[in-house]
Amino acid sequence: MAKEKILVIGASGQIGVELTMALRKIYGNQNVIASDLREQNSLLEGTGPYVSLDVMNKEMLHVQVIRQNITQIYLLAAILSATGEKNPNLAWHLNMQGLLNVLDIAREEKLSKVYWPSSIAVFGPTSPKLNCPQQTIIEPSTVYGISKYAGEFWCNYYHQRYGVDVRSLRYPGLISYKSAPGGGTTDYAIEIFHAALEEKKYKCFLEADTYLPMMYMPDAIRATLELMEAPSNKISIRTSYNIAGMSFSPEEIAASIQQEIPDFEISYKPDSRQNIANSWPQSIDDTVAYNDWGWKPEFDLDKMTKDMLVNLK
Repeated sequence: MAKEKILVIGASGQIGVELTMALRKIYGNQNVIASDLREQNSLLEGTGPYVSLDVMNKEMLHVQVIRQNITQIYLLAAILSATGEKNPNLAWHLNMQGLLNVLDIAREEKLSKVYWPSSIAVFGPTSPKLNCPQQTIIEPSTVYGISKYAGEFWCNYYHQRYGVDVRSLRYPGLISYKSAPGGGTTDYAIEIFHAALEEKKYKCFLEADTYLPMMYMPDAIRATLELMEAPSNKISIRTSYNIAGMSFSPEEIAASIQQEIPDFEISYKPDSRQNIANSWPQSIDDTVAYNDWGWKPEFDLDKMTKDMLVNLK
């Protein structure tokens, strides 16, 4: 089998940093090329090749793919939910055109695989709130959700029509101690740990009882790698897979932190992100991912809290 050469677009972002490092462990540092519009994230420095790349510049991207003999692309560059609402046109344009550029190049260069993340943001106010199933009513109310849902169907289309092996996961809120959050509605679940250690108090932008699907970053990275390494005949979903980790509310994560830091205090001042959170499901049914390629999360809330606090210290 030919050697895989992987390009990670958006490598300096919250998922990109950790996914790039995980891929380098598997495929070798030189075979995973990190790229971003931004400066290289300090955690990636010296761990392997880095190129400055704009996914919106299709010609430049195509040249890099040919020059570096790329066989797989992981496209992580996107504008997230809360940020996207501030500039809907830009969010739609970047999230959509970036994906189409990658899918087109994958088709022309016959790449072996493409990874593109979707999100629980595809679900809307009319989707089931509890154990939201793989196939259900999907009427997203944010530009981020609209772009992700449209993107799922472009992935499916390129797979059906051109045979591009593109795979996707609908990430829940992702929690990590390594890289900063990127402007999402679930970011409180990262900020709260920093605040607990630094100030012993946190003002939450969501209401106390707002349940949202969440996942600890090690589980998200593992899910991504397991999906990408599964044989293609095991992949029955070519839009995007539901995956679940845990669901909790701000008051529950605060209680979990108080077990470790008893004098931690939380207060609540909901802002515009509350409306976004209210439109999403509280929990996700990921039976299809389990049945197709054996997905199972390892972290629950308390296990994650302990790990986050130890690592942030």
